[in-house]
Amino acid sequence: MGKKKTSPPEETTTSAVEAPEQEDGASSETASGDPVSSEASSGDTESTGAPQGGGASTEEFEAEGADGKPSTDIEDMQAELTTIKDRHLRLVAEFTNYRRRAEGELSEAWGRGQADMLRSFVDGLDDLQRVGAWQAESTTVEALVEGVDLVERKFRQALEASGVELIDPVGEVFDPNLMEAMLGVPTENPEDDQKVQEVFQKGYLFKGNLVRPARVVVFKHG
Repeated sequence: MGKKKTSPPEETTTSAVEAPEQEDGASSETASGDPVSSEASSGDTESTGAPQGGGASTEEFEAEGADGKPSTDIEDMQAELTTIKDRHLRLVAEFTNYRRRAEGELSEAWGRGQADMLRSFVDGLDDLQRVGAWQAESTTVEALVEGVDLVERKFRQALEASGVELIDPVGEVFDPNLMEAMLGVPTENPEDDQKVQEVFQKGYLFKGNLVRPARVVVFKHG
């Protein structure tokens, strides 16, 4: 029998040697460029960094209220402005209507006042027409004078009832606000200086307003 020929253990040795090299390569790849490790690192960065994509910006956050709803301050201001404008227009319309109504009422009151004043003069005018219709052959001077005095009294009463005041300043101190000096007459008495001697034409006041000044003669001393 010959000796059994045995092969050298080259493959086993080679496999044993190559296996550690693969493990070393895998560990090196994991340390340097493992995709899983890179994605995990990237995910950590995104979780700790600035907000990406769908995150709310600063302006949007400020535009939101505390409850997360968009602010309506501008809409509220516009609504309030519209309300104020409508109120202003209504007030203008109401004031315009009131002014027109007041002007109409004033005009009507003025017309009624003029009618009342005219009515108060009608009786005196009737008396004056009757006096003018008297015949000279059948009328005495005394009757004519009495008739004229009656008409004058009625007219004066009508003026007083309408608020007219008579200015007849005989013997009073001259007042340039109510009187008009037509003539100056010298006097020896110093106490009569600037006093009214005679009234040429009587004046009239209507509710404090000067209708016509009294035209008078005034004493002058010295």
